[in-house]
Amino acid sequence: MALAPQIADTPEAKEIADLIARSRAAQEQIADATQEQVDRWIRGMVWAVAKESTAEMIAQHTVDETQLGNYDGKYLKIFRKTRATLMDIIDDKSVGVIEEDPVRNLIKIVKPIGVIGALSPSTNPEATPVIKAISAVKGRNSIIICPHPRAKITNKIICDLMRDALVKMGAPADLVIPIETPSVERTNEVMRQCDRILATGGTPMVKAAYSSGTPALGVGVGNAVITVDETADLDDAAEKIRISKTLDLAASCSSDNAVILLDAIYDEMLEKLVHQGGYVVNEDEKAKLQGVIWNNGLINANAVAQPAEKIAGMAGFGLPEGKIFFIVPETGAGADYPFSGEKMTVTMALYRAKDIDEAIALTNEIQAYQGQGHSCGIYSRSDDNILKLAMGTKTSRVMVNQPQSASNSGNLWNGMRQTFSLGCGSWGGNATNNNITWADLVNVTWVSKPLAKTKELPSDEVLFGKDIIELIG
Repeated sequence: MALAPQIADTPEAKEIADLIARSRAAQEQIADATQEQVDRWIRGMVWAVAKESTAEMIAQHTVDETQLGNYDGKYLKIFRKTRATLMDIIDDKSVGVIEEDPVRNLIKIVKPIGVIGALSPSTNPEATPVIKAISAVKGRNSIIICPHPRAKITNKIICDLMRDALVKMGAPADLVIPIETPSVERTNEVMRQCDRILATGGTPMVKAAYSSGTPALGVGVGNAVITVDETADLDDAAEKIRISKTLDLAASCSSDNAVILLDAIYDEMLEKLVHQGGYVVNEDEKAKLQGVIWNNGLINANAVAQPAEKIAGMAGFGLPEGKIFFIVPETGAGADYPFSGEKMTVTMALYRAKDIDEAIALTNEIQAYQGQGHSCGIYSRSDDNILKLAMGTKTSRVMVNQPQSASNSGNLWNGMRQTFSLGCGSWGGNATNNNITWADLVNVTWVSKPLAKTKELPSDEVLFGKDIIELIG
């Protein structure tokens, strides 16, 4: 457990110190809890928010409060994503001895960290608190959740439901504590005073987490790039791209931000995207759309996760009936081509490549601007092309023939760990490439016993090779 920091002489610092003390006291009460207890608690925490009537209430309230995304997307996250996350971790052993390696004669014992400080974004405020809370409690930690101000009531409702469930099951309510009046100062103090930070949110908050002095798990910028090659099932690809691009009105940073079509299928695939509800903007509309999505180089919060019809109206042009996402033809990447970056709207940049090699180069060029390390995807029946793209891109996740925004954080149709916190590795300035779960929120003690037979160093000729010895001398 981290040493207690010196508390600044401000009202916010003292207020947070009191919350940290409550949280720490609750965590200490469960430090020796059994596997059966923690698994029972996290089951109850999810059921308290994910039962149908409650999930419906939370989904509607989230949309009403944040004015981001849509009911269907919010409901899927609180009703289904939380269930899938629980299912994904419920059978994991997270208490006591979790691994024994008889070959190396090692034993691994898992132990709690203490108080987790978590950031919850305005774009996914319905399921993020639940997923982070059950990951914390699975590791016998407590958690303090700092919401975006735009979702503070949603966060409190969800946390209060989990707190009530914990009490009914005989656990301390303060295993989960919401920041009820969020502010930058309070969030900074939580990050400074907790034992580990789990940061999901905008780049400034993630950077603040890393500079807080507390060990932090942060996430990088999302800007998913999707390639469709000449072997793909084009109807399947078009449908899944539409699903991914419009899920919760692109509130997720995993939404398809750029799509690369190979020459051989470009015209046919574009036609299918249009059939799925895509609207190809002309040059005049592109300029108007750019003016709405960005303000002085920053994404306009008023455009984030809004219906295409509303965004078109803001931009001053009409949208034909049935069109639900924008297709913006693009040729370059970088600051001079803003559509090559993350957009957080139902807008995708469209690129053309002659072959898979050019698609890989283009993916890297786009993500060198924004999104490096996060994720990319491919629709293909060619294992050679799939592995070529995976080997050639600086990415932590490659989703194959799957809707990106619903898949890279784990889903029932793949084996990825369920989470809303996607590490991007050194490419994205993060400490991990993991889909972050409870296993990232614990300490591990390694017990090493002597081997039955001591290892012996091989001869120099075996270890180094005769050619190396002769070459170097």
